Amino acid sequence: MKKLLLAAGFSLAMAASAQAADKIAIVDMGNLLQQVAQTSGVSQTMKNEFGGRANELQSMESDLQAKAQRLQRDGSTMKASERSKLEKDITSGRQAFAQKAQAFEQDQARRSNEERGKLVTRIQTAVKKVAADQGVDLVIPSNAVIYNSNDVKDITADVLKQVK
Repeated sequence: MKKLLLAAGFSLAMAASAQAADKIAIVDMGNLLQQVAQTSGVSQTMKNEFGGRANELQSMESDLQAKAQRLQRDGSTMKASERSKLEKDITSGRQAFAQKAQAFEQDQARRSNEERGKLVTRIQTAVKKVAADQGVDLVIPSNAVIYNSNDVKDITADVLKQVK
């Protein structure tokens, strides 16, 4: 009798886990972020927004390098006042460059995070819709899964269609 109850309990547990596997899906968030970012033109938007400042920083850097090369090449033959003026100019230019470069990097990182947040929100909305349509109770990012059997659905392609 105990064996029969144990076997019945084991069968019930197996059936419950099989049903649970049907209601679990995985999604490749990294792949989705990359593909959605490409199709939505985020990189072009960022280039348009920060391209001018990037060019200005490159110009400043080239100018500073040219001055530093001039000082190194001609410094020994220059008048002391001229060399001192050029050294001060290089020092102040480096400080200005460092400040502008830091501000540029911070602004670019902030905007990049904003755009990434928008994409993640769009993807999460699509994941919820696809999961509801397919009767999935739990969606797990594929990079968080250590092992998955062939029974677990991968809804990445369906989510990508929904986002586009």
